[in-house]
Formats: sequence, C-alpha cells, structure tokens
Amino acid sequence: MAGQIKELIDTIIAKRSKGLKGLIYTTKAKLLLKGIDPDGYNEASDDNPLILERIRKIAVELGVDMR
Repeated sequence: MAGQIKELIDTIIAKRSKGLKGLIYTTKAKLLLKGIDPDGYNEASDDNPLILERIRKIAVELGVDMR
C-alpha cells in the first residue's frame, strides 16, 4: 500500500506541532537531521519497510504516540 510513509510523517508533524507553525518547522528540521526528508515523500511513494520502521523509531524518540 503506497503512501504509508507520507501518512506517518504527516501524523508525527501534526501530533507534535498541534498546529503551531513554529513547531511544524522544527519537527520537519528534526526529521531532516535524522535522515528523513518530509518533503521527499508523497502519497505515491513506495512503502519501504526499512524506512517505515525508521520513522516509527523517530516517532518514539520525539515522544509521539502513533496509536
């Protein structure tokens, strides 16, 4: 199923920032520093299991509950 990576990234950004523009930018920057480019994925991006796992680990590091 394509688009899971984009969905996870968007969820992390939304939950962590709670709509605050400054936190959106810092969350995207943190993802970039951890090797994930939030703008590099879209709904048609292939779902690489290694990338999905990496994003889930980053979510835990950032304190985002993915449930």
